[in-house]
Amino acid sequence: MTDAIRYEKGQDHIVVLTIDMPGQSANTMNALYREAMAACVARLLAEQDSIAGVIITSAKKTFFAGGDLNELIKVGKPEAKAFYAMVLELKSQLRSLETLGKPVVAAINGAALGGGWEICLACHYRVALDHSAVQIGLPEVTLGLLPGGGGVVRMVRLLGLEKALPYLLEGKKVRARQAQQAGLIDELAVDHADLLAKARAWILANPAAVQRWDVKGYQIPGGTPAHPKVAQMLAIAPSILRSKTQGYLPAPEKILCAAVEGAQVDFATAQLIETRYFTELTTGQVAKNMIGTFWFQLNQINAGGSRPAGFAPYQTRKVGVLGAGMMGAGIAYVSAVAGIEVVLKDINLAAAEKGKAHSAALLEQKVARGQLSAEQRDATLARITPTEQDADLAGCDLVIEAVFEDRELKARVSAAAQAVVGADAVIASNTSTLPIGGLARAVPDQGKFIGLHFFSPVEKMPLVEIIKGAHTRDETLARGFDFVLQINKTPIVVNDSRGFFTSRVFGTFTNEGIAMLGEGIAAPMIETEARKAGMPIGPLAISDEVSLSLMSHIRQQTAKDLQAEGKPLPEHPAFAVIDLLLNEYKRAGKAAGGGFYDYPAGAPKHLWAQLKTRFEQADGQISPQDVRDRLLFVQAIETVRCVEEGVLMSTADANIGSIFGIGFAPWTGGALQFINQYGIKDFVARARYLAEQYGERFAPPALLLEKAAKGELF
Repeated sequence: MTDAIRYEKGQDHIVVLTIDMPGQSANTMNALYREAMAACVARLLAEQDSIAGVIITSAKKTFFAGGDLNELIKVGKPEAKAFYAMVLELKSQLRSLETLGKPVVAAINGAALGGGWEICLACHYRVALDHSAVQIGLPEVTLGLLPGGGGVVRMVRLLGLEKALPYLLEGKKVRARQAQQAGLIDELAVDHADLLAKARAWILANPAAVQRWDVKGYQIPGGTPAHPKVAQMLAIAPSILRSKTQGYLPAPEKILCAAVEGAQVDFATAQLIETRYFTELTTGQVAKNMIGTFWFQLNQINAGGSRPAGFAPYQTRKVGVLGAGMMGAGIAYVSAVAGIEVVLKDINLAAAEKGKAHSAALLEQKVARGQLSAEQRDATLARITPTEQDADLAGCDLVIEAVFEDRELKARVSAAAQAVVGADAVIASNTSTLPIGGLARAVPDQGKFIGLHFFSPVEKMPLVEIIKGAHTRDETLARGFDFVLQINKTPIVVNDSRGFFTSRVFGTFTNEGIAMLGEGIAAPMIETEARKAGMPIGPLAISDEVSLSLMSHIRQQTAKDLQAEGKPLPEHPAFAVIDLLLNEYKRAGKAAGGGFYDYPAGAPKHLWAQLKTRFEQADGQISPQDVRDRLLFVQAIETVRCVEEGVLMSTADANIGSIFGIGFAPWTGGALQFINQYGIKDFVARARYLAEQYGERFAPPALLLEKAAKGELF
C-alpha cells in the first residue's frame, strides 16, 4: 500500500480511506492517486465480507482538488488512445466503490471541486462540514474541459438534465448549505468529529446502500430527452449556448452533447460517451491554451511572480480615494469589502456621499441575495468616510487618485493629498493612458508614485494594471502589488509608456473596427465577427460605452504631448470616422444618447440605421475570416510591440492582462498564446498578408521575426 490513501479499519468494521497525497498541498487525480485507489479498491473487494462500510475523507485542508493539470496539459493527439484507457480505468475504480454492496460515504472536510466532487458523487451519501471553506462544483468548463470522471453522467442522474446543466456548463460552485438545498449534500456537520460520527451512523443505519441509478426502474428526475418538457428545453438549448460561445469554445458544446446523449442510454454506455468527449477536449488546442493561462500563468502571478523580491508583505490599513465618480466609488467599495478603512474625497460632500451610496447599493444587493448579513453590510459601509476636506486624508498609507483624465487636475489633487499624508504614504494614479512619469512630478518623492489602473466596473473586473514609473522604487511596487492582492484582484506589472499595455492594445481593437466601417464594411458584420472571434463585445458597441468624445480627448492630449517631444501623432484611418460622428453627426456615444448605436428607452440597443447609408459600400466587403483576423492580429501584434519596448516584462502578465483587462478572446489563452498556438511562422505569414491588404500596422515587429527565425515561442 502507498501512503497516498490510508486504509484504516475500525472496531465497528468501517474502513476509513484518508486521501493524503505526499509532497502536495492538495490531493489531485495523478498517477500516484490512481495506483493508490486501485490498491484500496482491490483490498475492499477482497475483504468485503468483513466490512460494514467505507468512509472517504481527506487529510488536507481541502477535500480533493481534481485532475492533475500538469498531466492533462501534456496529453496530445498521439497519447489519445492511452489517455482514453487510463480515464476508463479511473472510472472503473469509482464504479467498483459504488457497486461494492456496502454503504460508501463521502466525509467532505473542505473544497471538493472537479475530480474531488466526482469522487463524492460515486458515494451513496455525502456529509459536509458547514464551513465557508467547503465549496462544491465542477469548474472544468472554465479550463476548456468537461468533468471526465463520471461527473456529467452522475450529475444528470442525480439532479436531472435541467438542474445539472448550470453546474456542468457554467462551472457553478456552491457552499455547503446551498449544496444541501440543491440536493447535492445529504447532511451537514459542525466539526471534524461530527463529520465522521454522522458518516458512521449512516453506514450502520443503511447496511444495504445502493446508488439510486442502480435501482431497477430508476427514472432521471424531470425525464429523459424524450420527455416533452425536456425535449422543449433541449430544442432551444443549443442555440442559446451557441449565442454565448459563438462556436469558439468547444467545451460547453461537448458537455451538452455528453449530458443529452448519456441521458438516453444505460450508465456504462453514458460513461463511454463522456470519456470520448473528454479525450477529444483534453487533446485539443483550446484546453491547452486555457489551462496554460487560466491555471499555470494566473497562479504564477498570484504567487507574486511579478513582485520585487526582498520586501516583507505589506498590509494597507487606510486608503484615500480622490474622486468619487464611478471609478473612485468602485475602488472605495472593493477596499472596504477587503476590510480597509477608506476616505472618499470629492469636490464637495454631496459628490462624496453619492460615491458612498454606490457601495450601499451593491451591499444591499448582497443582503437581498442572502450572501451578507445586515451587520456585515453596516460594518463595511462604516469603513467608508465621505469628505470634501484634504485634512481627512491624514493617516492614509495609500492614496489613489481617480479623477478625470486631465494632467493638470490630477497633479493638483495628488499634490494636495501628498501634503497631508506625508513622506511614508504611496501616491497612486488610476490613469488609463497618461504616462506615470509625467504625473509623478506632482509629488516631492517620485519614488513613492505608482500607477494603479483599475477597470470598469471595478467591483466586477478582476484585473489591476500596476504601472512602474521611471523613478518608482521597488518597495513602492511591492506595496502596490500587495494592495491589489489584498483587495482580491489580479495584479499585472508593466513599465511606463503612453497607454501602458491594456489601453494601448484595447485602442488597436476599437480603432480597427472603426477603420473597417470607414472602408465600407457592413457594421453588423464587424460586430458579429468580433464576437465570433471570441471578443465579449463588438468594437463599435464598446466605443460607444467608452464614448467617442473621450477617445477624441485622449487623442488630442496624446498629440499635444508628442508635439512637445517633437514627434507627430501617427495617423490612423479610424480618426476620420470618429471626427465625422462627433462633429458632423453629433453622436458622441451611449452616455450622449447615441453613437454607432441607438439606445431607445425600454428597448434593446441597435446599430444606428444611417451607418448603412453613410458608410457601407457594396464592393467594400471582405471575408469574415479577414474581419476576425484583423481584430485579433492587430491586438496580438501591439502586444508584441509592448514586449519589444520593455513595457511588458512577462508572458503571464501579457496573457492574463489581455484577457482580464480587455476581454481578448479567452479560447486563445491570451494575446501571446494566440501567436504561439497559431504557429509563429504561420502567424508571420498571415500578418504579412494583412499588412499588404490593410495597412502597415499589421507588419510583424522585429522581435516576432526573430522568434520565427529561431523557432521560439513566447
